[in-house]
Amino acid sequence: MRFPTRSVLPGVVAAVVLAAGTAACTYRNSGAPAGGQAAPDARTGGGAELVDGSRTKVALVPGGAHPYFQPWKATVTTARKTYGLGAVTFDETAEWDQQKQNNLLSTLAARGYNSFGVFGVSPTDINSTFADLRSQGFPVASLGSCPAGDKDEADFCLSTDVELAAHKATKAAIEAMGGRGTLVHLTGNNVDANTQLRIKGVTRAVKETDGKVRLLQTITDIDTDLQTAQKAVSDLMAAKGDKITGIVATAYNPAVAAADAVSTSGSKAKVIAIDDDAKILSGIEQGTVTATVVQNPVGQAEIGTWALALLQTKQCTVRDPGVEVDSGSFVVDKASVSTYDKARQKKTAQLKTEFADKILSCG
Repeated sequence: MRFPTRSVLPGVVAAVVLAAGTAACTYRNSGAPAGGQAAPDARTGGGAELVDGSRTKVALVPGGAHPYFQPWKATVTTARKTYGLGAVTFDETAEWDQQKQNNLLSTLAARGYNSFGVFGVSPTDINSTFADLRSQGFPVASLGSCPAGDKDEADFCLSTDVELAAHKATKAAIEAMGGRGTLVHLTGNNVDANTQLRIKGVTRAVKETDGKVRLLQTITDIDTDLQTAQKAVSDLMAAKGDKITGIVATAYNPAVAAADAVSTSGSKAKVIAIDDDAKILSGIEQGTVTATVVQNPVGQAEIGTWALALLQTKQCTVRDPGVEVDSGSFVVDKASVSTYDKARQKKTAQLKTEFADKILSCG
């Protein structure tokens, strides 16, 4: 299974102050109150005012069931009210299968949905799906993960820069280890382009220690479900637990499993996790987890829905089709565990302005 790892944001909106020609949408006063939710008049700092979204029907479609995507569901529902959209839906297949996702997208299009935010199952095959949707006149956003390779057939990709996030996580682990020791990396599907980027980020951070930290092992293919991750981590601790100084987990289920294992075993290993599962946040508060790197699935859904509506109504176009935008990643430790969401809200506001002034052309 592909774990979503390019992701971030909350708050969505719109205000079209139409600029002349191909100029970016002009900056408008922010209508987003504290907490990151859009104001009823559907304005956003630096956004575009959606003239009429009643014919826009947005579908957000993950690659399969995964806790990471659950915030998308509530977010797109809120966005419908904020923008006055005709309809929205959050739909997913029971299995991580590209053909089944393609079939679902075809079904949604037949039901009248005309704008799609998609986390593709296959990083190598999803471009053909994007191209097919766009050939039918549908705007498409690649959300949570970008296709493998140098080309993206979606209008834009809004996702976590996973290599950067993994590098941040590893740097945090190394600092917690006192700058030296033995590190283990737990991650997702080995054939996933995102996993390879994470491995690259971890390896780069380890190399930057000039040999003071050794990467003992990278364990892949353990994010299918929590049980798979728990068994892998249990086997690891039984075989090599006394050699491990730090654990960096860059996929959801391995992170939860590592937090549990260290808590129950009494291991001294420093754990750096990913995302904000309740067990992980509790572990940070209790001291069994050193830190976590959180993403912003809410922001992806909010900004993605807003931008799709502007594209579907033809009020705006994308200046550089296929552009990739980092939705942000944030290191959360004991000092920031109760306040980190403010950083995500700030990033969201920045993203709204970035889309309005640099990504979109409205005129």
